[in-house]
Amino acid sequence: MNIDLSGARWFKSSRSGGGEACVEAAHLTGGMIGVRDSKDPSGPALVFGPAEWDHFVAVLQSGEFNCP
Repeated sequence: MNIDLSGARWFKSSRSGGGEACVEAAHLTGGMIGVRDSKDPSGPALVFGPAEWDHFVAVLQSGEFNCP
C-alpha cells in the first residue's frame, strides 16, 4: 500500500522534552498512524493500521521490549 505522507501533520510526544533524538507520529487517513525519525524527516516512515498501533503501544507499555 502506498500512502501519501506529504500532508501529514507530524508531532512529538510531550514526554520527549523537546529533544532532537525523537520519534514523530502523524494521524493519517483511515485511522492509520505514521511514525518517523525526527532527525530525518524526509527519510522513510513506518505506517501502522489502527489494530497494529494499539498492539505496538500495549507491548511498549507492558515493558516487553525493556527499552531504557
